[in-house]
Amino acid sequence: MPKRDQILVGLDIGTTKICAIVAEMTDAGGLSIIGVGMSPSRGLRKGVVVDIESTVESIKKAVEEAELMAAVQINSVYTGIAGSHIAAENCKGVVALKRAEVTREDIHRAIESARTLAVIPQERRILHVLPREFMVDGQEGVREPLGLSGNRLEVNVHVITGAVTSAQNIVKSVNRAGLDVVDIILQPLASSEAVLSQEERELGVVMVDLGGGTTDLAIFLDGSIRHSAVLPIGGQNLTKDLAIGLLTSQTEAERIKTQHGISRTELVSGHQVVQVPSVGDRPPRTFSRRDIAEILEPRVDEMFELVRREITRAGYEGMLGAGVVITGGTSLLEGMPDAAEKVLNLPARRGLPSGVGGLRDIVGHPSHSTGVGLLLHARRHVDELETAGLRNGGTWAKKMFGWTKRVLEVF
Repeated sequence: MPKRDQILVGLDIGTTKICAIVAEMTDAGGLSIIGVGMSPSRGLRKGVVVDIESTVESIKKAVEEAELMAAVQINSVYTGIAGSHIAAENCKGVVALKRAEVTREDIHRAIESARTLAVIPQERRILHVLPREFMVDGQEGVREPLGLSGNRLEVNVHVITGAVTSAQNIVKSVNRAGLDVVDIILQPLASSEAVLSQEERELGVVMVDLGGGTTDLAIFLDGSIRHSAVLPIGGQNLTKDLAIGLLTSQTEAERIKTQHGISRTELVSGHQVVQVPSVGDRPPRTFSRRDIAEILEPRVDEMFELVRREITRAGYEGMLGAGVVITGGTSLLEGMPDAAEKVLNLPARRGLPSGVGGLRDIVGHPSHSTGVGLLLHARRHVDELETAGLRNGGTWAKKMFGWTKRVLEVF
């Protein structure tokens, strides 16, 4: 049985499903997946908790399944946050160097200076402060300033904020399920960790996570994040459209979308028909696959049109040489990369989570990108947690590292 201090758990609390993924840290510094648990999500809408009790029950079911598979007891988790309440802005911080070269303390002071300059309303709190680039004595494009000689250090940062109440409700739900939250990570950042290559980040890429309730995106250029957003549209909208168009229940609409859905009418071949159960005692109806595509295509185009507008609004149109990487459960709809290429006018591929070992056949699915990304984020920050003294007796800290230190008074 793995030791508890070798275990990391990512808890993806989504609109349609809740997934707990357990990983063991290997001697080589990697991650080996040893357990996965999933449960339908009953208490969220558009990525935001609207029913705590239902959310708690869904979390418990997913965690219990993961514990059984991994043969470990889960005490604490890394979890994600999304929803249309997420916002971001770019800020700059400047500090004078205490010595003739840049130290770790100088870097931290510069980032903190930028964070304090962000205009954050009282009802919002900072989730992440992500450095975009540094400047030493006016020299731009510095990625790692440590050790460079100079007198002045500047940093451009990407500040991501979220609504206090939304974060509170996530933490409260996890706590009521008997778990501690180590850290909260923005879901598109987590997904990006799992599906993007360093080359794509350098060349310029937009990662689009097509979830059940939201569409999350993150833009990277020159190796660092440049923009992030959460759009209030997702796979559930496609399901509702099918339910209305086919005059059937949402349960049947979801099944038909998964088994027979296609995002572009031009990709339909032959004349395959699908029998669709009706609501009540009415007899079932028969629809062609083209009928289904004609219902789905306008909504899919709308989803990518919103992504296109966000890219334009952020000022990165024509700068994304690596194109678009789509992931998330909704990305599995047949023809989605083609739809993305058509609307965004960018090369597109479907992103599968990577960077872990063990049960890769189970988690190597676009719907697990966020969960795997949470684990990769956690592994990258283990050294920081240990340095800060937040691990005790082989168990993970009971207070969130970084994010909680800034907003602990809220909870």
